[in-house]
Order: sequence, then structure tokens, then C-alpha cells
Amino acid sequence: MAETITCKRCSQKRPALGYAPLPTELGQKIGAEMCQVCWSEWLGKQTMLINHYGLDVSNPETHEFLFDNMRAFFYGGDVSEIDTTKQGSVNW
Repeated sequence: MAETITCKRCSQKRPALGYAPLPTELGQKIGAEMCQVCWSEWLGKQTMLINHYGLDVSNPETHEFLFDNMRAFFYGGDVSEIDTTKQGSVNW
């Protein structure tokens, strides 16, 4: 069972993520300081960013874009906004 921490993002006492989701210093920090709930929220946001911008995840520039948004999501800053005003109303 994961240890309980006070998450640096949501300030709630919740189970820690408990592992580094990336093999970087940022990944180590997120694994130690963030809860499982916030990580799950990030995965949803990341998926939205990838789909909205049609990102090629094999491109290193895409990685930098996602890492910048990840830093902003967890530690404050401007996360890229996605216009959802037309969600569900686009006809192909």
C-alpha cells in the first residue's frame, strides 16, 4: 500500500504516487510529492493536449512541450488551454 502524503498540488492527504513516472529529476520529484489522484488528472490533461494539438509523441519537441505543461500543471504556471466550447458539436 502506498504511503500517505500531503500532495504538493492539491494539499490533500492521499496515497502518494510512489514511483518516478519519468526517468528524470522532474519525474523523481513528482513521484515523491504528488498523489495518485493528481497524477491521474495529469494523464487526462496530457491526453487532451496530445489529441487537441495532434502531437507526435516520438518528436523531442513534443516532449519538451509536454514537460513544460507538466511542470505548470503540478507546480503552477500557465498550462496550455484547450477550447472545449465546440465539444460534441463538430460534424465530420
